[in-house]
Amino acid sequence: MGQNTMSEPRTQGNTRTFDGVICFGGEDWWYHNRAHYDMQMMRELSAHVPVLYVNSIGMRVPTPGGEGGMFLRRVTRKLKSFSRGLVRVRDRFAVQSPVVVPGKWGMKISGSLLPRQVRRAARKLGIERPLVWIACPPGVEALDGLGDLAGLVYQRTDRFEAYEGVDGALIGSFDEALKGRADLTLYCSRHLYEAERGASRASAFVDHGVDFEDFVRAGDDPGARTTAAPEGIRAIAGPRAGFVGDIDSAVFDHEFLLAVARLAPDVQFVLVGGCTLPEGWADAAPNVHLTGRVPYEEVMRTMAAMDVLLMPWHRSEWIEACNPIKLKEYLATARPIVSTDFPELRSYAGLVDVANDAAAFAQAVQRAIAEPESARLERGRAHVAEASWSARKDRVLEELGRLGVEPRESAAR
Repeated sequence: MGQNTMSEPRTQGNTRTFDGVICFGGEDWWYHNRAHYDMQMMRELSAHVPVLYVNSIGMRVPTPGGEGGMFLRRVTRKLKSFSRGLVRVRDRFAVQSPVVVPGKWGMKISGSLLPRQVRRAARKLGIERPLVWIACPPGVEALDGLGDLAGLVYQRTDRFEAYEGVDGALIGSFDEALKGRADLTLYCSRHLYEAERGASRASAFVDHGVDFEDFVRAGDDPGARTTAAPEGIRAIAGPRAGFVGDIDSAVFDHEFLLAVARLAPDVQFVLVGGCTLPEGWADAAPNVHLTGRVPYEEVMRTMAAMDVLLMPWHRSEWIEACNPIKLKEYLATARPIVSTDFPELRSYAGLVDVANDAAAFAQAVQRAIAEPESARLERGRAHVAEASWSARKDRVLEELGRLGVEPRESAAR
C-alpha cells in the first residue's frame, strides 16, 4: 500500500464521531456508471451510517458548440437532475441534486445557497454531525456553511486541475485548500500519492476496489460472447475488441484508435459509453462501433462479450496520474488487455500488453485474440481477487480511526 503520512494518532477522549456522511460527488448519480470510487465507497459506508450523496456541482462550464454537440444534452441532463431533488435510493442512502451554477462566477452566485440545500437534506436523513467527503474540489466552498463537522476526507483520485476545459488555477486553489483542511486525503494512484503525499495534513493510498464475483461470473459464463452478450453487442460479429467507459477527448485518444482499427480490419472495435467527440468521427471506419452507455448492472456482461479489452489513452498529465477502475474490472473478467502506457501499470507488470504506437497496439490486439494466454488471465484475476470495495472501505475507516474520527456505531461499541 505504500507509506502513509498521518497526523498524531488519537488519544483516549479526543475521538470525533460522525452520525452520517455528506459526499460531494465527482459525478451525477443518475447519468454515470456507478462504479466510480466515491459512489462505491458511499454504498459501503451506508452500512454504518446514513449517507447523502450530492451530485457533482461541476468543475467545467459547458460551452455552446463544443464537446461534439454535447452542450444541449449536458444542460438538459443537469436540469432533469435538478428536478429530482432528494431521492432515497436504498436504505440509509439518498441522492441530492442541488441547484448550482458551475464555474467561478456561478459558484459566487450559488455558493451561499448550496450549504443550505445540503444541510436541509442531511437533516431529513438524521445527519447532524457529518463526515464530509469531497470528490469534487469546488465542494470546498460549501464547507464553512455546513455547521459542526466531525471530519473531512478529500478524495484526490485525479489531477483535477489538469482536466480539459477547467479553470486550472481555480481548481488548483481548491485542491490546495482541501489538502490543508482535510483530516485525510485519499489517493488511488501510486504515482500521484508519491508525488504529493507530503503536501497534505494526512494522506493514504487506498486504491479502487472491484465487484469481483460479479465480473468473474460474467466472464466465466459459457455464452458470454454469444447468447449472454447484451443485445446491441451480440449483433456485432467477432472478434471484438472493446472499450467500456466515457469516450471523452480529454482522455480517450480517438485518432490513435482509428489508426489501430485501420491496421486491424478483421477486428470489430466496440466502444461502449457516453461520447463527447464530434458526431460522425468514426464514420470512415466500418469496424468501429459506438453503442452508447449501459447501466452499471450491464457492464459485467458487456466486458465479458469482448475477446480483448482496450485502454487507448492520450499521453497527458491527467493520464499520468490515473488509475482506471476498469483495469481491475477487466482483469476480473479474465479477458486479454491491451493499453497505452501509464505509471500505474507498473503494479500490473506481465498482466497487460502495453503499446504506444498504432502498429504495435494493433499487433497486440490481434495476437491476444488469436492466442489468449489462459495462465496469464488467471494470474490477472488472482491479482485483484482480494480487492473488494468492502475491504477498501474498511481501510479508510481504519485510517480515519487512527486520526480519531469514527462512525457513531463504532464509538458506541
